[in-house]
Amino acid sequence: MTKQMKLFAFDFNGPAHLSAGLWRHADDGASDYKSLSAWVDYARLLEGACFDGIFFADNVGYHDVYKGSVDAALRDGAQIPANDPAYLIPAMAAATTHLGFGVTSTTAYDHPYSLARKFATLDHLTQGRIGWNVVTSYADSAARNLGSGKQNAHDDRYGIAEEFIEVALKLWEGSWEENAVVRDKATCTYVDPTRVHPINHEGTHFKVPGIFLCEPSPQRTPVIFQAGGSSRGVALAAATAEAVFMNATSKVGLKNQVDKLRAQAVEAGRDPSHIAVVQMMTVITAATDEEAQQRYEEYAALVDYEGAMARYSGWAGLDMATFDPDVPLRHVKTNAGQTMVDLFSKMDPSKEWTPRDIAAYIGIGGTAPVIVGGPQKVADELIGWMQDTGIDGFNLGHGLKFRDIEDFAEFVVPELQRRGAMRVGYEGSTLRENLFGAGQARLAADHPGASIAKKIYR
Repeated sequence: MTKQMKLFAFDFNGPAHLSAGLWRHADDGASDYKSLSAWVDYARLLEGACFDGIFFADNVGYHDVYKGSVDAALRDGAQIPANDPAYLIPAMAAATTHLGFGVTSTTAYDHPYSLARKFATLDHLTQGRIGWNVVTSYADSAARNLGSGKQNAHDDRYGIAEEFIEVALKLWEGSWEENAVVRDKATCTYVDPTRVHPINHEGTHFKVPGIFLCEPSPQRTPVIFQAGGSSRGVALAAATAEAVFMNATSKVGLKNQVDKLRAQAVEAGRDPSHIAVVQMMTVITAATDEEAQQRYEEYAALVDYEGAMARYSGWAGLDMATFDPDVPLRHVKTNAGQTMVDLFSKMDPSKEWTPRDIAAYIGIGGTAPVIVGGPQKVADELIGWMQDTGIDGFNLGHGLKFRDIEDFAEFVVPELQRRGAMRVGYEGSTLRENLFGAGQARLAADHPGASIAKKIYR
């Protein structure tokens, strides 16, 4: 029996996400990013195609490493302008019933108390369809505008993230008992004070002594997503994540990452099947292989070198303008996105990557592999990736905003459904149930957050 894949649409609340220069294409929806009705229509499209959800990337910094300036990023709309995706969720949720929403929020500049309130509110308003993508942030521009002025070292950021998640879990799972809200009109008691408890957290980075502001939401804790590829990132995911987004460039590399993650989950005392692994992938499709290839060639002709380098310089923390575009880039160490630097040095050890090679590769869909073809070819490829690597599904990026996912829904989804590789309807009502099955709206018993309540008020 073919395993049914999990599918998220990977997007960004701005005109251009990962692709460089493609916003110039006549079919690109860049100018609609400010339109709430466009996002609502998109949500309906995704739910009609039985996607698990839409996953919003976000960045509180901007790409100003390339040539020491933000200019190249601004010219290409390279993840700037960037609106807050959280404000889109209630409207999109009101227009749908089952679609989930993953929202990126950082542990570097948010505070666990306010973040916990934000996600509890979204979980209430979506009736349990919200997820939190945990990121530690990498941009020095964010540190200058929101923090101390200097980015913390990579491992230090993960130390903060570990405690941040601990505090948030205490607030979501341990402060309010399930039946704290009694709404007893006779005694004029809306909330029973004896059933609400301070979390008394005092740690290295945070001191949060009091009670939580929100009553328990349908999921209590939003589905926890994580995408770090470093050793600290994998350890954090193995201990606390419920869904992990991977960004491998080959099946062999992806399988190694999946096996490592699942082994570490076992070491952390968790069932590895309680972590859904989805690989980043870009699909360019049409009715036939030939039409899809023609579309890909249109995209490739529009890729902008400066826009691609603005993105890559920001991700890697390395000014690519200091390298000749046609001279191989040697492996370097960086405090920002080490994963992004390692990606190309490990992708093909026999290849000496030049900046121009990197720009051409990431110009369509960022660092994700790209599948080009008609419905049958794409379905074969996606199913093959799942079978050969052990992943659970995909986080689908795009070349053209809105258009490529629309094409995927029109051409590929019916083929996947025909093969039994994708659902034809939803079994549960929450995002966690979408991922793990009906009746599983709360954290699994082996998740560290599941035992917090006993420690706080029992």
